[in-house]
Amino acid sequence: MPQQNSRAATITGILLAVTGLSHFVAPQLYDEFTKPAFPEDTRTHVYIDGAIETAVGVGLAVPKTRKIALAGLVGYLLYLGANVVRNR
Repeated sequence: MPQQNSRAATITGILLAVTGLSHFVAPQLYDEFTKPAFPEDTRTHVYIDGAIETAVGVGLAVPKTRKIALAGLVGYLLYLGANVVRNR
C-alpha cells in the first residue's frame, strides 16, 4: 500500500506541475478562475499561481520533499481562499 500511495503522490505532483506550467503557455485560460481572488492585476497573479503550482507539484512528485510540499499546498490553498473571501 505505501508504494501505491507514493506512486499516486508522484502522479498527482506531476499533474499539478504540468498544470502550473500551463499557466505560462495559455494564461488566458486561468483569468476567470483567478479574478475572484485577485480582481486587480489578475494576469500577474495567474503567473504567480502557475509558479507556485509548478513548485508544489515538483515537491509532491519527489518523495524527499513531499511533506514540505504538502505544507506548501495547504498554505497556498488557504492563501487563495482568504483572497476570494476578502475580495467578495
